[in-house]
Amino acid sequence: MPLLFLNEKSWKTACDPTRAERAMADFVDAVRAVAAEDASGTAVVSELPLKSLEIADGYSISKWIGSSPRNHVRWQRLRALQNRSPVRSVLPTEDATDHLEYRHQDTVVHGLGAAHFMDGLGLSLPVSSQWHAHLLSLNRGRMIELDDGSLELAYDTVGVRHLSSTSHVDEHRAWIRQSRLHAVTTGRHIWERRSDLYPHLDFLPRTEGQLTELGPHWVVPVRRCLERLEEAVAAWDPAVMPEPEWRTKVTPEGETRKRVCWFTDPDGGEHCYDLHARFTPGRGRIHFRLLPQGRAVRLAHIGGKIRPDL
Repeated sequence: MPLLFLNEKSWKTACDPTRAERAMADFVDAVRAVAAEDASGTAVVSELPLKSLEIADGYSISKWIGSSPRNHVRWQRLRALQNRSPVRSVLPTEDATDHLEYRHQDTVVHGLGAAHFMDGLGLSLPVSSQWHAHLLSLNRGRMIELDDGSLELAYDTVGVRHLSSTSHVDEHRAWIRQSRLHAVTTGRHIWERRSDLYPHLDFLPRTEGQLTELGPHWVVPVRRCLERLEEAVAAWDPAVMPEPEWRTKVTPEGETRKRVCWFTDPDGGEHCYDLHARFTPGRGRIHFRLLPQGRAVRLAHIGGKIRPDL
């Protein structure tokens, strides 16, 4: 089920009713075009219920609905889809994004930020040219852990899938169809579908329990981290490069911590799994080692920072 996160900054702007009418027509057509691609259901996620929104200053959706029979029909089509509010109702936990801040052109954007965090689609009312794009760049601020264990607020630029017209649906059609097939919502789903989703990642048996017990606030971050590892390993040629070109931050443990990174393989051999990728919130880690002969990596730990007693 694709989640379409409403960009609150594209609503209640200064524009004339004629322009607002055109924007709403395009908005409804775009949402319905996404719904047509996925019979499992499409949900529009907004901070406030759709009917309580203002399209433009002083021009509410209720006023728009009553302005013409055609608009009433459009509203009925839109209402047939799921509308979830507030945004936190679809997040894994209410505080899931408390460690993050997303900005678009120096303005905080909650809906677009949630779309990126939840691997969904941002959805805008096309009243301004800045929303006429299938991909938007956001500045993300997040707390990361440095090698010495201290925390630092770091900034980077991320892209979020976005649509405001039916033409953008063409750009996302493959993803919409894939999300229907590959969506996972729990750690148990990740474990059960690991062979299909991550064919180049080999999981030690000990990771089954770690995934099964994965906290809901970590499901999406772990899934995204595993996807990036899979993409990097799938493109890796061990005959050319000693390790993949990582698409997420991957570093080895320092010498003093390597002693806690030894794990037993299925054949009984002991190996050091000191390479690790990180995920947030908190100090999430995925520890692994390279398997060049099979163009794969083997994962030994998925969870918090390894403690000496584990």
